[in-house]
Amino acid sequence: MSSSSSSSAINITSDEINFLIYKYLLESGFQHAAFSFYNESLVSKSDINASNVPHGSLVSVLQKGLQYMEVEAHLQEDGTEINCTEPFSLVSNHVCQVKKKNEKNTTIKEKEDSISSTNKNNPLSSGSVSNNNNNNLNKDKKDKKESTTTSTINTSSSSLSSRGGNNIDKHDKEKDKYDRDVKMKEEDSIEIPESQVTTLIGHSNEVFICAWNPSQSLLASGSGDSTARIWKIPPGPCENSKEPVSSLVLNHRNPKYNEKTIDVTTLEWSSDGSLLATGSYDGLGRIWNKNGNLIYILEQHQAPIFSLKWNKKGNYLLSGSVDKTSIVWDVKTGGVKQQFEFHTAPTLDIDWRNNTQFATCSTDKMIYVCEIGKDKPIMNFQGHHDEINAIKWDPTGSLLASCSDDYTAKIWSMKTGGCLFDFKDHTKEIYTIKWSPTGPESTNPNKNLVLASASFDNTIKLWDVDVGKCIYSLKKHMDPVYTVSFSPNGEYLASGSFDKYLHIWSVKDGSLIKSYKGSGGIFEVCWNSSGDKISACYSNSSVCVLDFRS
Repeated sequence: MSSSSSSSAINITSDEINFLIYKYLLESGFQHAAFSFYNESLVSKSDINASNVPHGSLVSVLQKGLQYMEVEAHLQEDGTEINCTEPFSLVSNHVCQVKKKNEKNTTIKEKEDSISSTNKNNPLSSGSVSNNNNNNLNKDKKDKKESTTTSTINTSSSSLSSRGGNNIDKHDKEKDKYDRDVKMKEEDSIEIPESQVTTLIGHSNEVFICAWNPSQSLLASGSGDSTARIWKIPPGPCENSKEPVSSLVLNHRNPKYNEKTIDVTTLEWSSDGSLLATGSYDGLGRIWNKNGNLIYILEQHQAPIFSLKWNKKGNYLLSGSVDKTSIVWDVKTGGVKQQFEFHTAPTLDIDWRNNTQFATCSTDKMIYVCEIGKDKPIMNFQGHHDEINAIKWDPTGSLLASCSDDYTAKIWSMKTGGCLFDFKDHTKEIYTIKWSPTGPESTNPNKNLVLASASFDNTIKLWDVDVGKCIYSLKKHMDPVYTVSFSPNGEYLASGSFDKYLHIWSVKDGSLIKSYKGSGGIFEVCWNSSGDKISACYSNSSVCVLDFRS
């Protein structure tokens, strides 16, 4: 469709609208819905360059449209504007709410109805009032009385001030200034300065994922620009240097896949740091060495790969796909060891329990525990009422945590085969969960085990899994929280949100320790193995590495 005016022409195509909807779905975390819409709406065949479309474009366009509608509705012929207090909505009719001095809020429709009713009851006298309006009169009288009382109190206060109250006012102002200064100093003390941040420039589209090499100072990142990169992070403190950090570019372009760009959706290093696995929107898995050389292309999935995990031994790689299946790959040959086809909808997450057993979750609301060599699940967990977004085993492999769009996180027991705890404190979808690296069979066995959950209700919650209760609710983010990561010693938790903030929290008391505001929404945060650096990847195509000095 198109529209034109005398000064300029506005052209809007269905391809452009569909692309903005696709971007919105992807940015909101609805990856499988985005994939379906991407193909059904033929966005995949459009010539639109994703890197030229800013983040949040659909919402921005809708907001500007509402603002135009607001001006159009409230601007009168004489150039004056209706003083309306009722906000505009995308999904409901707008009725102006006019507020006048010393009167309650009254809709224009109510005023018209009131005048009409009065004229019908007494057409000879517009000043007469029917009995039905007595309550409104009483309300107006009450408002006027309260207004008079307030005015009297203010007069008395002024009189008190004129008889020596100036000192009190001066004291109050000084106290307010002191409080503001203290607050500013507190905020400054937790803000990570730019001097302790290294920004990695190279990607040309959103960066969805990042992961530190467990044995070297290498950081891998995956983007919507059809590449992954391996960055060589210099030793020592981070700094805002003009010298760019070098990186190896891992190209994911696929001549068989009729797309301009291919999102790299997931990546993970092997436990010894020698190999990097990547998964992408074209359904291919790839295995690279740490020098950026391609070792294997893993071809079996028929749809995007959203999750990849190495087993601890490093001989098997597990993948989960929108094609509803999970595959165990033999790393020695690059071939399929076994494909598991239990789910009836896209597989969203996977996690190894040990070297031969793993769990999978799906939009079909089911969790299956599988074992290499067996054709049926060794256990299944059912209880969520909506899509299951993530699953994670605790360090012992006896407890499995899950989170869902049904606003709950659950802990399942392999011993009982059922749900041990059902956490219902969140008020919106829970996007991800993480176990602390603490407790039995962890690197910090003398510290208590904690589960963290991140939600679209803008909060992170820490759970005591011994008693099944929330320890702390961390409420500083202003937008959905997409990612959380525990420090290697388990004492701190990093979180990232689309409000552009990376926050670092104390697990001990739930206090906010450090903050850094980047220049885009955050998809992923993670710590390096020594716990002195944190990385974050952003929607504006950048990756940041921050120093953490506890």
